[in-house]
Amino acid sequence: MRDKPILTIIVPCYNEEEVLKETMSQLGLVLRDMKDKMVIHEASDLLFVDDGSHDKTWDIIANAMEIQDHINGVKLSRNFGHQNALLAGMQAVEGRSDCIISIDSDLQDDVSVIPEFVEKYRAGYEVVYGIRDERKTDTRFKRGSAHLFYSMMGKFGIHLIPDHADYRLLGSLALQEMNLFPENNIFLRGIVPLIGFKSEKVYYHRKERFAGESKYPLKKNAGFCGGWPDVI
Repeated sequence: MRDKPILTIIVPCYNEEEVLKETMSQLGLVLRDMKDKMVIHEASDLLFVDDGSHDKTWDIIANAMEIQDHINGVKLSRNFGHQNALLAGMQAVEGRSDCIISIDSDLQDDVSVIPEFVEKYRAGYEVVYGIRDERKTDTRFKRGSAHLFYSMMGKFGIHLIPDHADYRLLGSLALQEMNLFPENNIFLRGIVPLIGFKSEKVYYHRKERFAGESKYPLKKNAGFCGGWPDVI
């Protein structure tokens, strides 16, 4: 069993002022509970990556950083897209954190299963995938697009984890390997299965968005390497 790790939860954000304070609150409670139970190190934190937002997203992050020690932020110079924002967060914590968990800011991914990710990591797994146990909250378009996407990727010989988006844990060894990839338009969920570390899965129920709508433009979601983050 691994000792209590320094965990960073990485949250890409793009124009998420409507939901961000609640996201900080819910993730902060989960983090505090794990610290109190001595599951993770006291230095564990939340890292919010502002992907060139035009609303008050960065103001909320900056204000939170001033009053809450467990919150940190990275502000990108412009909108680089979901996957590159997530990668920027991963690069920012390499060498500082023992493991990271990536999660979207909209609270659709169930934060209550985060301790299960950490439990798998402490048991020796370097990669832990969050798997949606059903897709009832997805629109018919999303479900159809997901089916088409997996079929297309399979024909190209690209191995993807079904019903997995970007809710995952990476240990420091996996993180080092991920940060070696030079691609500008990186497709993380296509690369992670290729790095070869021992992996496990955590199943969860996907919720409705807490507030607002996805702010990432469709062109950022539909590109082959740039993402499909909201589609699959």
